[in-house]
Amino acid sequence: MVKHIILWTLKDMPDEEKEAVKQGIKRELEGLQGKIAGLLEIHVQIDGLASSNADVMLDSAFADEEALKNYAVHPQHVAVADGFVRPYTETRSCIDFPC
Repeated sequence: MVKHIILWTLKDMPDEEKEAVKQGIKRELEGLQGKIAGLLEIHVQIDGLASSNADVMLDSAFADEEALKNYAVHPQHVAVADGFVRPYTETRSCIDFPC
């Protein structure tokens, strides 16, 4: 199994807009569950404590590294990333690891 963890800091925007963006990211990414082969789990955290320095966390698990590679280019994932994540992202940090 492979874990894929991403932290995003969103661009500066009004609080109401940021909350709507976070909700959209969560809804759309978690909506990929069961739609992409090899994607075992996908969870998005948007309710960080005030001590957090990121706005959104993706915690996902894949059957293997090949499944992660396929997810990265899968049309449904790309549509979510291009429509709901990338336009609002200031910074992105990622770590992938076997477990």
